Amino acid sequence: MGISSEAAHLRPLDVAADLLALLHDTTTEPRADTQLEALTLAVSADLPVLLWGEPGIGKTAALNQLAEALELPLTTVIASVHEPSDFSGLPVVGDDPAEQGVPMAPPDWAVRLVRAGRGLLFLDELSTAPPAVQAALLRVVLERRVGALRLPPGVRIVAAANPRSSAADGWELSPPLANRFVHLRWAHDHDVVVRGLGGIWPKATLPRLDPGRLSDAVTFARRAVCGLLAVRPGLVHQLPKNETRRGGPWPSPRSWEMTLRLTAFASAAGASRDVLSMLVRGTVGDGPGLELLAAMDRMDLPDPEMLLADPGSATLPDRGDLRQTVLDGVVEAVRKRPERSRWDAAWSLLALAVETGALDLVVVPAATLAALRRDDWQVPAVIERLSGAVSLARRADQAAAGEGTPR
Repeated sequence: MGISSEAAHLRPLDVAADLLALLHDTTTEPRADTQLEALTLAVSADLPVLLWGEPGIGKTAALNQLAEALELPLTTVIASVHEPSDFSGLPVVGDDPAEQGVPMAPPDWAVRLVRAGRGLLFLDELSTAPPAVQAALLRVVLERRVGALRLPPGVRIVAAANPRSSAADGWELSPPLANRFVHLRWAHDHDVVVRGLGGIWPKATLPRLDPGRLSDAVTFARRAVCGLLAVRPGLVHQLPKNETRRGGPWPSPRSWEMTLRLTAFASAAGASRDVLSMLVRGTVGDGPGLELLAAMDRMDLPDPEMLLADPGSATLPDRGDLRQTVLDGVVEAVRKRPERSRWDAAWSLLALAVETGALDLVVVPAATLAALRRDDWQVPAVIERLSGAVSLARRADQAAAGEGTPR
């Protein structure tokens, strides 16, 4: 079989280029992705983000998708191969240094960002940058200054780092630099990888902020953060004693301000609890972050006094832990102000809990409430609806604990 003249004139790499083009011809699809949603929300909030993950799991690919979704040009700077002067600027002596001073000339990538007025600055391999370079990056991340230039508001900053165990010649992040980032743990999703290699990757989409919820979102965020710190003043600033943990998220006034902003953005966007959890734990650390999430749950709980005032129209939380908190609060309210009407109302609420939820949640509150009875208080009829359920739950607990077989 002969070869066409057109094929005969093709150079070997031309065919290779065609094959590469076909391999790069991929598309995207909307797909729920918690870590990608957390990343886009933090970038929308104009906070520096640091992606932590093993090499080769797609951190750079996620940044390319994000830049495309934001319609921003992506500027990648490998932090580990730069000198401190590449971020702080090189001194340039003018005609009269004594009169004009010595300006600090910025690198070309910073000049391009300023000229464009917008962009996504990607600082890669941050954990392999030596301490002197990390110190120079402080002004870039916090003050958005590179030499004598200030990066415009349209520039967003995202960095990536590998854990020290998998980073060649890695360094721990300095505490001042670490405390300026939202730290997100980046892991691969098996289904996403398989589908992506098949030609379809998840699409990065910006969070849709509801204009009607902005004011309420700010109020909610301030109540949550300030309410927690008011009762837990020790959480305001906690510099970890462990060097490795200092290179991650930890609470400080700066990181709490970031957390407040992220909480407001997540609330205005209607983000899921998983996304909010990633963001707050990635800013102030796991312990304080989980305490904040628990405080937010309690903010939405009904007031025990309102429940006691009108038990007939009460609605209890669906989640077991929140329902338990509400029931405990009702019993505690009766203990503080024991009155016959309030005691009866509490029994009605416990009966509602039995009818609409797990039996075991009622056992302890019922026993505590029963102990509050005064001699002249008649046993309400609603207790008959509870006695069988409470007895059954107790016997089940005893069996599970090995205290004997229910009879």
